[in-house]
Amino acid sequence: MKIEELKLSQPAIDFLLSEGFECLYPPQEACIKEGLLDGQSILVSAPTASGKTLIAILAMISYISQNTGKVIYLSPLRALAAEKFKEFKKLEKITFKNKFKVGISTGDFESIDKNLSKNNVLILTNEKMDSIIRHSADWIDDIGLVIADEVHLIGDDDRGPTLEMILTKLKLLEKRPQIVGLSATITNSDDIAQWLGCVLVENKWRPVPLSEGVCDGDRVIMNDGRMFHVERSIRGTAIDLGVQSVMDGGQSLIFAETRTRSKSLATKASDAISRLLKVNEIKTLETVSKKILANNEHTDLTTVLADLVKKGVAFHHAGLNQNCRDIIEDEFRKGLIKLLSSTPTLAAGVNLPARRVVISNINRYNAKIGANRPISVLEYKQLCGRAGRPQYDDFGESIIVGNANTDDLLDYYVNGEPESIVSKITEDKSLRTHVLSIIATNPGIKKEEILDFFLQTFGGIQSRKPTVKFAIDVSLRFLKTQNLILNKGDRYAATEFGKKTSMLYIDPLTATYFRDTIENVSKKGKHTLGLIHLISSTEEFFPKFAMRNKDYETASILIENHQSELLESISEYDCSRSLMALHAWITESSELSISDQFGVESGDLHRMVETADWLMYCLREISKHVERIDLLDELANLRTRIVYGIKEELLDLVKIKGIGRVRARMLYKHGLKTNDDLAKIPVKKLAEIEKIGSTLADNIKAELRKVR
Repeated sequence: MKIEELKLSQPAIDFLLSEGFECLYPPQEACIKEGLLDGQSILVSAPTASGKTLIAILAMISYISQNTGKVIYLSPLRALAAEKFKEFKKLEKITFKNKFKVGISTGDFESIDKNLSKNNVLILTNEKMDSIIRHSADWIDDIGLVIADEVHLIGDDDRGPTLEMILTKLKLLEKRPQIVGLSATITNSDDIAQWLGCVLVENKWRPVPLSEGVCDGDRVIMNDGRMFHVERSIRGTAIDLGVQSVMDGGQSLIFAETRTRSKSLATKASDAISRLLKVNEIKTLETVSKKILANNEHTDLTTVLADLVKKGVAFHHAGLNQNCRDIIEDEFRKGLIKLLSSTPTLAAGVNLPARRVVISNINRYNAKIGANRPISVLEYKQLCGRAGRPQYDDFGESIIVGNANTDDLLDYYVNGEPESIVSKITEDKSLRTHVLSIIATNPGIKKEEILDFFLQTFGGIQSRKPTVKFAIDVSLRFLKTQNLILNKGDRYAATEFGKKTSMLYIDPLTATYFRDTIENVSKKGKHTLGLIHLISSTEEFFPKFAMRNKDYETASILIENHQSELLESISEYDCSRSLMALHAWITESSELSISDQFGVESGDLHRMVETADWLMYCLREISKHVERIDLLDELANLRTRIVYGIKEELLDLVKIKGIGRVRARMLYKHGLKTNDDLAKIPVKKLAEIEKIGSTLADNIKAELRKVR
């Protein structure tokens, strides 16, 4: 089917052609035939790179051209949401009566951006959408099309229940919206389609054919009947397979089970890959390497990465900050980085295909059980789905590095069916959180109505009614005991504390922990270490790094030096490396120092700061609720210190836009300790200070006039 044949307006057809779309892929054509452009709800179950994004675009164009309502695009990750925002922003070029106005919102769960109501296409993370529903935004009833990316993630332990709740609430809206679910190939996709009220479009077609296999020793056996050999070296089988593909003109993506291994594999591959680079590629990669060093602190991680990039290889994991990750992803897409080793998190994130995907180990560390476990078939299919670059490769290959168990791996992974998706909605944490949100947004709701709602979730369909009822009873008992809800007869409502907890978007267990602790905090002195320990002890705090043997002495000294700041007596065994890294950050330790001392990398630190900022905000809001007004200034100041990574003496300076931790410290060293000092200094003299300059000096003076 050609683009010109679609029932779309001419401006829309012209736009699609200008973006390079000419003919539809089989899954796309199947969706059109099932009524995608006529408002039919559809669940697409298809492999990676089979054109699911265009299906979303076609649904959006069709809806906006005919309706004045809103389109919601749900993404599981911020990085994916940002990627889609760039892509969908182009739709604003289409000129028809209802113009596209594309917006994005992925954070700040406690408030609703008023500007969102002005957009008719919204890209949101699942958590942000859930928060918007809890806040009862007045435009929710205007939603006419919901596109849910990665629907199979409803089976995920962490993200699954939130996505499931959103979809249940949206499909029950009075004006039932069209739902377009985009999913990987899963065994029970028909069950999910039935639950969502969708027609199932299941298709295994890929634009680049994929063959899968297992390498045992120097022999590779593929599921298409081929067998070939790989030249072995001391670098290891995974690298040998990757290098072989690069020698043949492709790119390689090697999945490693840990961060350390991803770095190690890239290092081992570097010399072999560097010999395959062209002169112009070497020059360009040297520039990229300098860019990494220029824009980041020279931690061991970034210096090793910069050195490897010069040789055409790189590693990718969550320890890298966003700046480094963006550079690596861009250069890999351009084909300059020939071999990339990554932890499996990349498979769930941005789209980085390679001709050959090598899975170096089918085990992955599971923090919950504290041991390695084999990845699921679904996870494996997600990894190997990255093989084959459209427009570049005629084929894609995925190869597992085996260990004398070739037949087992072929049977289980290569020829196996992905696991059925099982809901996690009825597990304790998710149920108490979402039962509270239902009660908070529906005051006076009956117990039977709560049960009826949860029976309409995917978990409700998969479970027996008595099982769901029992789980809800347990949650209601906890919420009532902790004064989060109250009831009159069989009707329930949230208390003020319950409403606040639901709006703050935290686990009710965390909210009660905060409340009970704050109520007993001493009214004397500072509580800095105690408050950081409090937020870093919650389940929401992430990432949380366990102590190493060498850390206990450091923790003991930290506790001893800040004994008066503790909220309760703790020992070094109650600490985490994350607690110590966060404390070092707010006392102005550099990223380099934190990396060297605690093994906490820049990317981890950034996420830690982001999570701590949110939890400190929640703690302050709960302090208001329990009328601990005496703590509010301290909590506000500590939150600012966490965001900027500063000591208390710099709080005044960072209020001025353009002044961060480095410039604030520089100004302080020059005797400029307050905004009054900044106001008094002549602009010319201010410009002479290192890291300021004339442009910033003018801007600082302008900002001062606004805040004074």
